[in-house]
Amino acid sequence: MPVLGQNQYGKAENRVVRVTRDGATHHIKDLNVSVALSGDMDEVHLSGSNAHVLTTDATKNTVFAFAKEHGIASAEQFGIHLARHFVTSQPAVTTARIRIEEYAWERIATEGEDRHSFVRTNQETRTAQITFDGTAWEIVAGLKDLVVMNTTDSEFKGYVKDRYTTLRETDDRILATEVHARWRHAWTGDEANTPDWDGSYARTRGHLLRAFAETYSLSLQQTLYAMGARVIDSGPEIDEIRLSLPNKHHFLVDLTPFGLKNDDEVYFAADRPYGLIEATVLREGVRPAIPVDLTNLP
Repeated sequence: MPVLGQNQYGKAENRVVRVTRDGATHHIKDLNVSVALSGDMDEVHLSGSNAHVLTTDATKNTVFAFAKEHGIASAEQFGIHLARHFVTSQPAVTTARIRIEEYAWERIATEGEDRHSFVRTNQETRTAQITFDGTAWEIVAGLKDLVVMNTTDSEFKGYVKDRYTTLRETDDRILATEVHARWRHAWTGDEANTPDWDGSYARTRGHLLRAFAETYSLSLQQTLYAMGARVIDSGPEIDEIRLSLPNKHHFLVDLTPFGLKNDDEVYFAADRPYGLIEATVLREGVRPAIPVDLTNLP
């Protein structure tokens, strides 16, 4: 006999742009917000009764109304407002999960006094996932599509070789990757000790970049751990970080057919297939909670 398992519903990818006008100076927050609600929803599946269903259209409208009423101080804080609202205002909703992507804009410098022109930056996308079940909070911040490269200080040798191994050892190579990271905050809902979410994001991003740049890499795995360890060692605000690092391979091009010597100058950037290195770095004594597979996270 079939039984209903875990289920959720909501409105995905609500694109909301909030402009804050401070005289001639404007500020932008550009978010992609997905709402997922779960709780006492068996009957809508089993009998078609909508008695406990808040429409997905209403969840969409809430996102836009809250952007006006509460503003968007940060992706995390906006998600907290939404999650608390859905769980506390709807008796049938016991858990709300808010996933957010934030897109960055950079102000265009102008000679005049007006400061309302922006260019979309081509850097990483900031992410956040906020989950609230009426009692416990889980805040997972992160980023994706942060492309980084070291043109030296990376080697790869001493690995297992079998009959199918063709890769040559190297003591100097390009190391490039596209960082996808999620980190879980230790914050449990104490309003008096709410983190500075924007500041925490900037610090964590900085730790990831500096660790990548400052680590002499014997393998991408070693670099990944150095990046995660730098974040955990930086302070008590983060308990866990999950990193997914594709190895963006760069291969030296053989120029000998053209009578040219390639002195580690010209490379072919291969987009696929690619090695994929993933791992979690935890504070000692903390149990992991971030899913191993990051592909379905924002």
